[in-house]
Amino acid sequence: MKTAVIKFSAFGILVGFVAFLSGLYFDITTNEAFGYATIVASLLFVYFGIRHFRDKQNNGKLNFKKGMIIGLLISVFTAIGIAVADFIYTSVINPDFFAEYAEKMKAEDPTVEIQEFTSGQAAVFMFALVFIIGLIISLISSLILQRK
Repeated sequence: MKTAVIKFSAFGILVGFVAFLSGLYFDITTNEAFGYATIVASLLFVYFGIRHFRDKQNNGKLNFKKGMIIGLLISVFTAIGIAVADFIYTSVINPDFFAEYAEKMKAEDPTVEIQEFTSGQAAVFMFALVFIIGLIISLISSLILQRK
């Protein structure tokens, strides 16, 4: 189980970082949509990690509980990796990100109230978002892949 979690978490983090870095070339609106696609792409490794464990390490057997544990562990590590990338981006690479985003939102709708985040708050939010999506993918994958 440990091997599958480490291997597929690393794949998820790698895809997240590569997609994150390539997303730096988009404008803010496109980058937001690309960001969500990146999260889902990174978390597809939850499915592959659970399947790898079932087929290669556990003789084709998998119960729901074990699938969820593997999926949640992969989700946690991937969420940490993406949160760290988000923190680095908003605090080092583009510390004006939140001001630029607020400016763009105000330009689209002057009545909108924008609360600015700190880099730490954004990283925690990103961790929670990625983990929740990972939880959903873990649940679905565990249900699909379970075998006795």
